[in-house]
Amino acid sequence: MQRVLTQNVARLLALSLRTKLSPSVRAAAVNMSTLLVNRPQYSWLRELGLGEDNDGVYNGCWGGQGQVVTSYCPANNEPIARVRQATMAEYEETVQKAQDAWKVWADVPAPKRGEIVRQIGDALRGKIKALGSLVSLEMGKIYVEGVGEVQEYVDVCDYAVGLSRMIGGPILPSERPGHALIEQWNPVGLVGIITAFNFPVAVYGWNNAIALICGNVCLWLDLTVLCFVFVCRIVAEVLERNHLPGAICSMTCGGADIGTAMAKDERVGLLSFTGSTQVGKQVAMMVQERFGRQLLELGGNNAIIVFEDADLNLVVPSAVFASVGTAGQRCTTTRRLMLHESVHDDVVERIAKAYKQIRIGDPWDPNTLYGPLHTKQAVQQYLAAIDQAKQQGGTLVCGGKVMDRPGNYVEPTIITGLPHDAPIVHTETFVPILYVLKFKTEDEAFAWNNEVKQGLSSSIFTKDMGRVFRWLGPKGSDCGIVNVNIPTSGAEIGGAFGGEKHTGGGRESGSDSWKQYMRRSTCTINYSKDLPLAQGIKFE
Repeated sequence: MQRVLTQNVARLLALSLRTKLSPSVRAAAVNMSTLLVNRPQYSWLRELGLGEDNDGVYNGCWGGQGQVVTSYCPANNEPIARVRQATMAEYEETVQKAQDAWKVWADVPAPKRGEIVRQIGDALRGKIKALGSLVSLEMGKIYVEGVGEVQEYVDVCDYAVGLSRMIGGPILPSERPGHALIEQWNPVGLVGIITAFNFPVAVYGWNNAIALICGNVCLWLDLTVLCFVFVCRIVAEVLERNHLPGAICSMTCGGADIGTAMAKDERVGLLSFTGSTQVGKQVAMMVQERFGRQLLELGGNNAIIVFEDADLNLVVPSAVFASVGTAGQRCTTTRRLMLHESVHDDVVERIAKAYKQIRIGDPWDPNTLYGPLHTKQAVQQYLAAIDQAKQQGGTLVCGGKVMDRPGNYVEPTIITGLPHDAPIVHTETFVPILYVLKFKTEDEAFAWNNEVKQGLSSSIFTKDMGRVFRWLGPKGSDCGIVNVNIPTSGAEIGGAFGGEKHTGGGRESGSDSWKQYMRRSTCTINYSKDLPLAQGIKFE
């Protein structure tokens, strides 16, 4: 049984951890095509220090003796450059170096750790346009979103700098005279970070900045391999300039073997995994089997609920932004739009009109609002979901087609007429399809919001303050992010990010999420000459 489980996990992780790679299938195409890194219009890639072949391992030294993978541009499906992945021997070496680096890093006072994180933020500021361009080229999101994603890393660095001077446990009143009762927080040691293709910079930044000021070292595994390499170079330069071990922020580019090793490795004090619910379940089982810590940021099937008193001038841009932003490839994307029957037809008409005005094109063109899907596989998922929606009673309002142009472009799509509990409505498809549902009552809408398995983000539009507080209360939304009169996407770094149920339950970035990166000890100190024992027991 264990062997079967391990095989299934490896298969699932392989699906989750590969990029648009598949080198065995595409090797011939790569050899026949000119890599984008060699073309004059992409000379800026060379200025970033990227070449035809790039090392995919960093632990204080650069390396990579494993499989060579190729990164493809989703906007034209042409190869950008190649990266050499880690072998299992290199993974083992990297973990050992990270453990050695932790012995140095843990002795650095927290405010001085914050100073290093401040320098990382400043280094990112200096490369924000270049890195934003790389995110756009390799992931496919539009340029302004790519820059915005790097800005999130910068912002969380600023947040973490302040936090480095604030972390502490309480002094509690002891019931025994001459005793002190305190909470002590210490780092977990090595934090493993597995991030997803759709946010190749920001999600690492959320984890990395907070983990570092808590006194941890990090080991990163990611999908968008060139962004991965460039971010690591920026961070490594800061560490080297401060004469600190580079292994404090290590990386291993790899596939299922590396991901499975991280999940099973007892030396990894916390594993932060961002990805699909399906793979997250398997990761959780492996980590739990060793009683390890896990931070899971998984799927979302997010809803906007629009009541009869809503300001439709807020609703329309909110729904459009949240449903087509990043071509529907955000975990906080709005996938269900629930409209009160009195405003249903009006809102559908307005949103459909807005969809037709969305500027679709090359993601690095500043006029573009909507780019390609990340992979060809996602295009097939898009088509399959539309077929299922039609079979289950849905009506196509707009979109529904693959666009006749190079790259993985599909039309943003609106579908009406489906039952709230239709199987496809309850399925998170990571593509730009919006299911519009019609409801009658508040209780009905709240119940529909909560009936899906995921519990990440949710939003209502209303002017009724009583309804607002019912929505925020125990019988309202069961999601980790509960909004009013704003869309489901666009979370701030000061608030803890994450969700409930099949979203995994993890929290990243703001509030008290730092506690997940530390272990807590309850400490009792007897500074008296007496020894009062529990339950009043006395030994003669």
